[in-house]
Formats: sequence, C-alpha cells, structure tokens
Amino acid sequence: MAETHGLVERLEKAVIRLESLFSGSHRSGGMECDAINGVNGSIAPYVEAFDRLLNGCVAEFLRYSKILEGDVKTHNEVAMLLKPISEKIQEIQNFRERNRGSKMFNHLSAVSESIPALGWIAVSPKPGPYVKEMNDAATFYTNRVLKDYKHSDERHVDWVKSYLNIWSELQTYIKEHHTTGLTWSKTGPVASPMSMRSVLTSGPCLSPPPPPPPPGPPPIFDTEATKDEGTAFRSALFAQLNQGEAITKGLRHVSDDQKTHKNPSLRAQCPPIPSPTKSHTPSPTSPKSSPQQSHAPVLELEGKKWRVEYQEDKNDLVITNTELKQVAYIFKCNKSTLQIKGKINSITIDNCKKFGLVFDNVVGIVEVINSRDIQIQVMGKVPTISINKTEGCHIYLSEESLDCEIVSAKSSEMNILIPQDGDYKEFPVPEQFKTAWDGSKLVTEPAEIMG
Repeated sequence: MAETHGLVERLEKAVIRLESLFSGSHRSGGMECDAINGVNGSIAPYVEAFDRLLNGCVAEFLRYSKILEGDVKTHNEVAMLLKPISEKIQEIQNFRERNRGSKMFNHLSAVSESIPALGWIAVSPKPGPYVKEMNDAATFYTNRVLKDYKHSDERHVDWVKSYLNIWSELQTYIKEHHTTGLTWSKTGPVASPMSMRSVLTSGPCLSPPPPPPPPGPPPIFDTEATKDEGTAFRSALFAQLNQGEAITKGLRHVSDDQKTHKNPSLRAQCPPIPSPTKSHTPSPTSPKSSPQQSHAPVLELEGKKWRVEYQEDKNDLVITNTELKQVAYIFKCNKSTLQIKGKINSITIDNCKKFGLVFDNVVGIVEVINSRDIQIQVMGKVPTISINKTEGCHIYLSEESLDCEIVSAKSSEMNILIPQDGDYKEFPVPEQFKTAWDGSKLVTEPAEIMG
C-alpha cells in the first residue's frame, strides 16, 4: 500500500506540473518550458526577441487596423486566432474571397496573399527568403492602397507601413535567431496550441511543426466576368505566381518509369497527339454532334521542345532547367498557369483558354494563336510578342522588357501593362485603324473612336 500511495503522489505532482505548463500565462508558460530545459527559469534570447516583435510592429499594425474599422478590423481579428496556423491561414483567405465587393478589397488581398508567411516555422533551410516572397506578394496590393489613399487619407498609408513592417521585422528576427529554420525536437511534452511561444520556442518543449500553409486561392474564372472581376483575377493570378520557388512546394516528383518519353509501354497507352506543325482546327465537314475526345495531359521535354498540352485546372505547372536552344509549345490548356524559369528560345501558346504564363527570358518570340483570355507576365526580357486570332490578352511587361515589340492581327481586347510607381498602368492596343493615300503610298494609323 505504501508503494501504491507513493506512486499516486508522484503522478499527481506530474499532472499538476503539466497543467501549469498548459494553462500558464504567456511569460510563465515560457519560463516553465525553459525550466524543464534546465535554464533555471530564464527566458531564451530568441523568445525575448519574438516578444519584442509581437509587442512592437505587430501591436502597431493591430492599432492601425482598429482605426480603419470595417472589414480590415474584422479580418485582422480573424488573423490573430491562429490555432492551428494552417487552418487560420485558409480562413483568412476565405474571408477575402467572401468580401470581393468590399471597398477595402486591396487591404484584404494584401493580408490574404502574404499571410502564408506565418508558415515560416515549417520552412527549411531558408525561412527568411520565404517570408520576403510573401512580403512581395503583399506589395502588389499595398501599392494599390497607397495609390488610392496617399493624397486623401493618411490612415491607410500608416496601415500599409505598419503591415509591411511586420514582415521586415520578422525577416530580421529570423536572420538573427533562426537563419536555417527552427530545430524541432522529437522528445519532451507537447506544447499548448494556444500559446504562440509554444509554437516558436526551439527547445524540447516544442510540438511537431504544423503543416505547410495552404496555397493561395487559384484564379477565379467566369465566362460572364465583368471588367472588375477580370482585374481581380489577374491580381490573384500573378500574386500567386510571384511566390517564386515557393510555388513548386506542392509539386510531385515524377520518376522515369512514369514519364511517357522514357517508357514505351506508357506511350503506347496514350492517344496520338496532333503535330503542332499542322492545324488543330476541326474540319468544317466534321459532324458537330461527334463527342470530343479526352486527351491525357502532357508536360515533358521531347528533344528540344517542351510540350505542355491538355492541362486542365492546373495552377502549379513549372518548367525548370531550360536551355537556350529549347522551345516551349503550349496547346489546348484551360484554366491553368505555367511558369518557365531560365532562358528559352521561343514560346507558342496555341488554342488555350484562360491561361496564365510567367517566364524569365525569351531570346526569340512569344506567340499567342487562336486563344482566349490569356495573361502573360515578363520577368526579364523578350524582343517580340505576337498576338494572332486571339480574344483577350493582357501582357505585363518588366522594366527590362519595355522595348518589346507587340505585333497583333485579327485580335481584340489586348492590353499592355507597364510598371509605373510600384504598380502597373494599363494601355489598350488599338483594334481600329484608318488608311489613306498620301499621293505616293498608303498610310495607316490607329483610328480615334468618336464619341
């Protein structure tokens, strides 16, 4: 009986200590954890630094959010309930999607597109650059806020500065204390999910890392979309693509035995793919009632040609390890986005709908043929972009590509977006022309639409 009584007393003491760990205040919880680590109740420097970050720039941002009131205040309150982190990130992004009609939609988008930065605790070995990429995604929208309010309401300017300062301070904190990422311990008690310190303390009291943050919302496609919705789609599309290397985190590795060009048995199972040198337009004599054939999606390098064909609702397509002699041929892709890294010879987009393309450098030409609702963003340089028989084409040029020549024929709804003052300014490509005989030759120039 004496042994049993002694064991019960020891168990009671252990339970009391665990309850103290989970229910203690922010500071006492950290001291309890440090005491278990043998630090004699002292607080680790990286914990104190994180407290300063929370009590400094984060607190300032909360104050400015409350001043603005409305959707910004509500959205911010949601952001503070990060338990678990990945679920709340998704909740913040959903809040933005549910409030597309809000007059503060750019504010909400800035937070929504950059909030995955809170997942840095699961990023290794370079969490700092990851936070910077998320900060860059926010800048696309904060520039819009500054453009709308910098001469009319300084409260919004203060809000932007305070928000971007959070990510700048977080990068500094990571660089000083967690340059290569947190060190997760496989032993020790599980930390309380209600305490941010429990999540961020890199000692034996840590719980396993939370799952990576969910990807940003995919582009929203609507055949009856208005011009404002189209603008929102382009913003969401390129903010997502501007994540850089983070966009490839969800990609699955494909082994050689799963690649059609290295496995003849798989290639034999796939339907024949039309040659890109021939017209893909159905014959006028073809019966309209014949069912459309389904094709297997393709993303592979065939000789010197990258083939990207029949991709549907894929927003994480990426081509890397490109060479100057290679070309890319994109055929019949729908509601998808593709990023091409490095330098490539040429790119052709043929018979695609609602397709987004981001590329670094092209030494030859980018062609858009027989397509609809195409978004193109140039990150580096390209000498020529050709648009032929296409309805709806928006081209975002970089500072380096402003000397690019745009050649168009039999196309409509074309816009070139030029970077100016941290934002893009849209310029329509003329669709009507007037031609006159000047006595020796025909002279053609854009026609001004008379109102």
